[in-house]
Amino acid sequence: MVESIFVSLSVIVLITAVISGIIRLFRQPLIIAYIITGIVISPYFLNLLHAVDTFRAFSQIGVALLLFIVGLNLNPKLARDVGWISVLTGLGQVIFTAGIGYYIAQYLGFDFITSLYIAVALTFSSTIIIMKLLSDKGELETLHGRISVGFLLVQDFIAILLLLFASSLGTVGMASFVVRSFITGILLIIVLFFISTTVLNKISSWMAESQELLFLFALAWCFSIASIFAYFNLSIEIGAFIAGVSLSFSPYHYEMSSRIRPLRDFFLIMFFVLLGSQMDFRFISQFIKPTIIFSLFILIGNPLIVFFIMLLFRYTARTSFKAGITVAQISEFSFILITLGVKIGHIPREIISFITLVGIITIAGSTYLIMYSDNIFSTLSKFLLLFQRKKLISDGAKKRTCKILLLGFNRMGSSIYDALRAYKKDLLVIDYDPQIIRKLEQFKIPHRYGDVYDLELLDDISLKKTKIIISTVADYDTDMLILRKIRKEAPSSLYVCVSKNIKHALQLYDAGASYIITPHILGAQYAAHLLKQHGLKKSFLKKEKRKHINQLYKIVLNMYGGKI
Repeated sequence: MVESIFVSLSVIVLITAVISGIIRLFRQPLIIAYIITGIVISPYFLNLLHAVDTFRAFSQIGVALLLFIVGLNLNPKLARDVGWISVLTGLGQVIFTAGIGYYIAQYLGFDFITSLYIAVALTFSSTIIIMKLLSDKGELETLHGRISVGFLLVQDFIAILLLLFASSLGTVGMASFVVRSFITGILLIIVLFFISTTVLNKISSWMAESQELLFLFALAWCFSIASIFAYFNLSIEIGAFIAGVSLSFSPYHYEMSSRIRPLRDFFLIMFFVLLGSQMDFRFISQFIKPTIIFSLFILIGNPLIVFFIMLLFRYTARTSFKAGITVAQISEFSFILITLGVKIGHIPREIISFITLVGIITIAGSTYLIMYSDNIFSTLSKFLLLFQRKKLISDGAKKRTCKILLLGFNRMGSSIYDALRAYKKDLLVIDYDPQIIRKLEQFKIPHRYGDVYDLELLDDISLKKTKIIISTVADYDTDMLILRKIRKEAPSSLYVCVSKNIKHALQLYDAGASYIITPHILGAQYAAHLLKQHGLKKSFLKKEKRKHINQLYKIVLNMYGGKI
């Protein structure tokens, strides 16, 4: 029996690897490969999935580990970090998508409960996929990247609450759920807050002396708390999530998360493989129309919802658009919720096939939308800019001339401003983050609000009288657009910009850039210079450490008023 399961697992992993390689050629997330693997090994094709109970147990472990890691990264301090725009956009998107999705489901003939499940499942977007795509594009630290990650985490938190709600409805009625949730919630908050801030911190500090021991401790804690929840007829997955939250206060929660992530990935593969194997092709024909309608709604409607919400909060059309397309797919939580609904008996099994089809289409489609977001925005910019609100933020400077133009007051921009502080009267800062604009107003730094990608913004500035333009946006396409405009209207002006790509840096030099700041190369050269001049002197490195910490705090003070 054991040998049979091992051979079956080996064949499934081999098929998964082959299909994943093919999917990777199309630059698609591997989650699609896992689902396709499930379809291939299902009874409709190769019929290789025999030990279903074993794979179901594997998939449940994968979901539990996923929620455990989500809990590890949901430290209460997160609410402050993601900002109100992420919270409000996340809530707004969930409410509007669920509401519109429900009426679409009702129009298509689904019953009340099924419509609710479909509407809620389609509101969530994949944090894992989006963070990977934004990371590959180097956009995690951009304004739209930070906002996107923020409201995706808000979505994850809402998904956890809804999973808790749905799983409790499966064991008890509505009234007892409310009473029990209130009592259990208060007790858990009190107990876990006490444990996490006292006992767990001490234990994790001792365990952290060995990486293997820390890994085993985190795993044991996850499974123990999940098992206690199961003993009281509560959800194993929610127990794992609570276990993660209780460890999120530990200074070692990042190490725990990184150690457990490969294990989570393996077992989560089994979840998606099992999901694909459960697709029932006998009912596919009746879901063709709903699949097309809901896929279009997710790919087009979801981004538009986020786009208009962010415009209301005074963000530019470009930032709103690029943040909006990150929600153009459904999440792993969507699959988990639908699977839970089928397990409880709330919705028919064939809904799994329907949601899986929507998932494959939207995940594939959104990947290309994000990869080519700049090109898509360039094509649609004339139309999208019509919706951008004018006078978004009160300008600190009207139409004027300046000798120094600083584009972007991010971490690097604030440091450059410090070096140019003596030229404050001759300097103008342009930024598209409303939070930074408010800080510039507070510090009475001459500024304009706007996105430098919109070249009409530069028409209000007399570039011919500008001696130097410094751009910290680190976006190749934007820098090229600005550079062409400057070389046409102000050929004598100096243009300094940032590039993290050597090939792009050389191309910008060929286009006429005066100097390219390459952070990784300059950083390495500075470190090499320090080591060459001072060697490995402990006293010198200690002095440099204090100096660096002071610089970092100064940047934080300039940008965020001291809040990290």
